[in-house]
Amino acid sequence: MPIDENIASYSDLAFKSAIVIYALVWIMLVWQFALTRTVPTTTRQLVTAGGGSDIVDEPPANVPGKVQPRGSERPFPERLGNMAFAVLFVGVGVHLASIVLRGFATHRFPLGNMFEFISMATAAAVLLGLILLRDQRFRGMWSFLLVPVLILLFLAGTKLHVDAAPVVPALKSYWLPVHVTVVSIGSGVFLVSGVASLLFLYRIWQPAGAESDNIFGQLARRLPDAQLLDRLAYRTTIIGFPIFGAGVILGAIWAEAAWGRFWGWDPKETCSFIAWVLYAAYLHARATSGWRDTKAAWINIAGFVAMLFNLFIINIVVSGLHSYAGLN
Repeated sequence: MPIDENIASYSDLAFKSAIVIYALVWIMLVWQFALTRTVPTTTRQLVTAGGGSDIVDEPPANVPGKVQPRGSERPFPERLGNMAFAVLFVGVGVHLASIVLRGFATHRFPLGNMFEFISMATAAAVLLGLILLRDQRFRGMWSFLLVPVLILLFLAGTKLHVDAAPVVPALKSYWLPVHVTVVSIGSGVFLVSGVASLLFLYRIWQPAGAESDNIFGQLARRLPDAQLLDRLAYRTTIIGFPIFGAGVILGAIWAEAAWGRFWGWDPKETCSFIAWVLYAAYLHARATSGWRDTKAAWINIAGFVAMLFNLFIINIVVSGLHSYAGLN
């Protein structure tokens, strides 16, 4: 069937609009991040039934995450963050509309090239962020999560953009929507996990104590607690690991149907396997007491770097059986 140029133009317009909306949301969240006061927590002591005591950190009044008394006006940074999130939902809707319209324009599943893959993966990352980062404690993390999303969307819309067209013959298979969708969703989940581990290492490197009055200390005080970031990275990797693993397995099944073998150590297959092993090592290290925290976070970041290497270098630079998945 011929390509519907009108729908394709609407898809491209929605994609560009999503980038603009995400950029606006990022500006609003950075503004909120800069205006948020960094007030140290107060400590109170609770006497337990057994006669002991527990130390509980209690946030002061008028900080994000604390319920305001009825009738009191919310601080401007909090209202700015709420407005940003309202706009973020609009951006996600426009982003998803661009993907759906691309499919209607080409009369196929919209995952036939790197442009479409990145669009799907970033949409998955933002959607997962809306689910897992809805708590006020993670509000400041959005200022950092949207940075790689915007960079990837910008690259997809400029250097990697291709006009709506049918896929090459090798991709005309019912395995395309199954395999590539699962891999793209897993990649989006790992994007959230990688950002969480990077922020965790920064939080460990720059403690948010009152003695850190330089710009790095002030930035650290606005981030979520280090242990919260560590748990977020672990939680998202637990979600993404089986999804990405299923995508690799489905790809092997497709390879057997297309090329007569399940595994041939093609560069993309090899790099995907390396990334999967790194994430398996991270989960194992995270569950082992001697390799928790910093060491495990570095393994998680290594897995994320392997994912980016697989996405850009393997698809664009290295020649292999998956080369048609790049700029064609």
